[in-house]
Amino acid sequence: MTSPSHPRDLQAQLESLTTEAFRPEFADVDQLPTLDIARLMNGEDASVPAAVARQLPQIAAAIDAIAERMARGGRLIYAGAGTAGRLGVLDASECPPTFNTDPARVVGLIAGGPQALVTSVEGAEDSAELARADLDRLAVTSLDTVVGVSASGRTPYAVGAVEHARAQGALTVGLSCNAGSALAAAADHGIEVVVGPELLTGSTRLKAGTAQKLVLNMLSTITMIRLGKTYGNLMVDVRASNDKLRARSRRIVALATGAGDEEVERALAATDGEVKNAILTILADVDGPTAARLLEESGGHLRAALAAAL
Repeated sequence: MTSPSHPRDLQAQLESLTTEAFRPEFADVDQLPTLDIARLMNGEDASVPAAVARQLPQIAAAIDAIAERMARGGRLIYAGAGTAGRLGVLDASECPPTFNTDPARVVGLIAGGPQALVTSVEGAEDSAELARADLDRLAVTSLDTVVGVSASGRTPYAVGAVEHARAQGALTVGLSCNAGSALAAAADHGIEVVVGPELLTGSTRLKAGTAQKLVLNMLSTITMIRLGKTYGNLMVDVRASNDKLRARSRRIVALATGAGDEEVERALAATDGEVKNAILTILADVDGPTAARLLEESGGHLRAALAAAL
């Protein structure tokens, strides 16, 4: 583990960060009525989308680079500590049910391991070596993308992950909430969503956490759109693993095709519940095995499979 910074050095670093700045106008917030505090927080949160909007060109460039590598078999790996790490794990865990991805294709690493999801692991975020070890266990290659996530942009675990991944030839993205961050500088693609100081001084699970969630939503969702995991705005690769998702599957097939309930049920039965395949059997009037072959030949892109069939 890296040796800790001198307390005064670390204090000076924190004092220079926008995310750690003190807001004197909120010094009496604890004496306000609850509704007034809620209004203040809501007003602060409303500024976050505009901060994200200022980084859209950088976000889009990162997504195109991620999608290009994932199309060749690469993985998307998030690495962060504390709130940032938890958000990465959350985003990764939602990809299999939403887009039917292999759980190994989108991975969330959090400093300190799974127990850090629910409790603080002392010192884990200060270790670049821990990040390197976590990435080595995944055997990162040049096809992979590693996204370091850190509100401050200085967290050793996140910076160390990006530096080590880049040395392996992987694509790297640094997502932070401070301008001129070490994390963005270390990455191929730096995304710095500057949301300003928090209502509670230094509590970066607030605006900074919201900003990171919005950007991670974009990175995974738009990458999956680029990879053909959707048809229009329909989740045609959804995995029907429970009653709600089975009902959603039927609705998606109906919306995509205009077919009635009985035809939808027949199509899903003929394709073992695969939504994309079911849509193709209806729109292209082909059987299940033909639909599967057309999709395989089209790299899973439903529009391309339809064009090939018609």
